[in-house]
Amino acid sequence: MRRLDGGVALVTGGARRLGRAFVEALAADGMRVAVHHGQSATEAEQVVAGIRARGGDALALGADLTDAEAALALPQRVVDHFGRLDVLVNSAAVMERIPLADTTVAQWDAILDLNLRAPFLVAQQAAPHLRVTGGTIVNIADLGGLEPWRNYPAHSVSKAGVVMLTRVLALALAPEVTVNAIAPGTVLVPDDYDDERRAFLSESTPLGRLGTPEDAVEALRYLARQTFVTGETLVVDGGRLHRR
Repeated sequence: MRRLDGGVALVTGGARRLGRAFVEALAADGMRVAVHHGQSATEAEQVVAGIRARGGDALALGADLTDAEAALALPQRVVDHFGRLDVLVNSAAVMERIPLADTTVAQWDAILDLNLRAPFLVAQQAAPHLRVTGGTIVNIADLGGLEPWRNYPAHSVSKAGVVMLTRVLALALAPEVTVNAIAPGTVLVPDDYDDERRAFLSESTPLGRLGTPEDAVEALRYLARQTFVTGETLVVDGGRLHRR
């Protein structure tokens, strides 16, 4: 098993929601963490301050990952500060409900640039550093990459791409680096979902409840530590993928 304590992790989209849960878990496990953020600078600094208050080490790094040059530069910024990189978590993403007929070229490009191109570019530049440490990449997909969501065409395609990117990277970076993905289901529903929508999701999940961020966190901890699993997508969804 891979030791996490003393290592360095980069979590993209680490200031909010699941990204924040991943950051705080890795910090609790003894890692120094680079907390990437796009427009959530205040939240990122709050996360960093909390980690430092608990005796850990963290750094907030802002970058617009839809900008290819910013994405390419991010891993080296982490290494310049911490001296190494052991774990990359590609978590930054958007999920926008835009039906097929309403999807513009600009919307398609923006979603694909952040959700798919950015993980590729960040992984590409992180790879040499991860080879040195025998590190790992964990990409965050979701159920939309494994089943078609008709009102989220750009999102679904981008996340399907993340699943395939995971498999390609696993082969390209073996044997030094492992690469896997997590496909969360209803572990953290959108903030604007009302009680009725939440109840529907709970009742239509085979395990009969919503998940929690901790469910995804434990999947990350497993994938970050293991050294003999690569190219896999771990589904954490209470059985929703199999409900039909």
